[in-house]
Amino acid sequence: MTTTHFHNGTIWLGPGAEASDSLLIRDGVIVAVGTAEVNRHLASRATGEAAPELVDLDGGFLMPSFGDGHAHPIFGGMEAEGPQVRSCSSVDEIVAEVRRYAEAHPDDEWITGASYDGSLVEGGLFDARWLDEAVADRPVVLRAWDYHTVWCNSRALALAGITAETPEPELGEIPRRDDGSPLGTLREWGAVDLVDAVQPPHDESVRLRALERAADYYLARGVTWVQDAWVEPADVETYLSASEQQRLKLRFNLAFYADPRRFTRQLPEMVRARDRVTALDDPLLSANTVKFFADGVVENETGALLEPYCSSLHNHGLRVWEGESLADAVRAADAEGFQVHIHAIGDAAVRQALDAIEAAIAQNGPRDRRPVIAHAQLVDSADLTRFAELGVIANMQPLWAQLDDLMTVLTVPRLGEERARTQYRMRSILDDGGRLSFGSDWPCTSGDPVEGLAIAVSRQNEDGEPAGGWTPDEILDIDRSLEAYSATVAHQAFADRSPAPWGEISPGASADLIVFARDPRELAPRELALASVRSTYLRGVAVQTGD
Repeated sequence: MTTTHFHNGTIWLGPGAEASDSLLIRDGVIVAVGTAEVNRHLASRATGEAAPELVDLDGGFLMPSFGDGHAHPIFGGMEAEGPQVRSCSSVDEIVAEVRRYAEAHPDDEWITGASYDGSLVEGGLFDARWLDEAVADRPVVLRAWDYHTVWCNSRALALAGITAETPEPELGEIPRRDDGSPLGTLREWGAVDLVDAVQPPHDESVRLRALERAADYYLARGVTWVQDAWVEPADVETYLSASEQQRLKLRFNLAFYADPRRFTRQLPEMVRARDRVTALDDPLLSANTVKFFADGVVENETGALLEPYCSSLHNHGLRVWEGESLADAVRAADAEGFQVHIHAIGDAAVRQALDAIEAAIAQNGPRDRRPVIAHAQLVDSADLTRFAELGVIANMQPLWAQLDDLMTVLTVPRLGEERARTQYRMRSILDDGGRLSFGSDWPCTSGDPVEGLAIAVSRQNEDGEPAGGWTPDEILDIDRSLEAYSATVAHQAFADRSPAPWGEISPGASADLIVFARDPRELAPRELALASVRSTYLRGVAVQTGD
């Protein structure tokens, strides 16, 4: 029996609760909170039982571990496997890095990497000929940081059969030059799939290494549960292999990607994949969710809007599921007992997602379903109260609610100033009784929770602008922000159904914990963004310890 006693620090029990100063865990489960209860348990321990390990918090701050309610861990881990283009600040830098990588890896048949900054070029339109300068004899495919867009060289386009005669794909776009030839940028799945179909798959050993790399990244930042929000059959095999080889380092839930072009064939496959995961009986792995895309993203004008983009009187963006097809698919997935997780960026997509969930509830009857709408970048005022009414969790990415280059260069010009100021209505959803969980969408943006928390409590960019915060009415206090990254993500994950629930500090809960050197409630936003996790505990075991 292993017992650990945390003392001499602040133990945060959630918004509105008085902090404690002592915590006792036994065999990975919290057994006592507070000095009096801890002392009572210690006094009653059995004869011969070893004294507990003492962990001196040294004035630090202990809280439930973070969860990431929406991310892509395999994508994130894979970024280290190709040219390192994320930090490049110009097209010339990207081309030079691709050239360097290609020269260092002469045997690679394909050069693939992620993720470049789509705001470096007007309209996010990158030319294949620029990559041809780096590599002309081998295909090059780079994903943009939104993961909805790729940039290819001419060789990759040729191998994919993309020419001037290629028709516009369903659910995708091929930007073209004046003569009709493909420029080199592909947008959304229908176009990206044309290249994916001819790329050789990565070796399973590479994918397992990427998953472990992602786990290490998260544990160093206090995250012990991740919603993988885009899982395809190959990903299922990677997770199953990792589980069978005992290489999972934290908790993952899988969300199977629903494709409107083949969903009726997919759903039975999803059920079988869930059954395979369930049969492993691995407490670190579940597969309870189906992921739907209702639209694309604002930055390439594929987010679905109620009113048109500023660039056109008729461009309302992309609806991935036309007519009643999303509602039909959501009802079918819900009837199989899956949690639905819907990507919805624009206000039209959010309304369509809410309508689909409402239809599932009406047809399938009441149950504890905890549906999720991810991102909810624009929510029409008429739809705000529907999150609470339908029991929908709004999973938002707080890091996005700032006036950074992505917002000022790509987003605001497409939405216009007035509409842009209605983005990320986090506080409004909470004040209307809804639930708000946080996620990162890593690797699209940073997966470090403290960076998102710094924006949630200030709505300011790294330069502290604007004074008073952008859309200040949506600023959250630090307690609600910490809750959104811990207890509410745990609610999204159905953690309370576990024999030892996580996401809370109470007797009987799993000791999934993080320790900060300083109390984040006392830090200014810029200090908070730099706060580092001292220790991360998963089921009472220190799985990451800082210097």
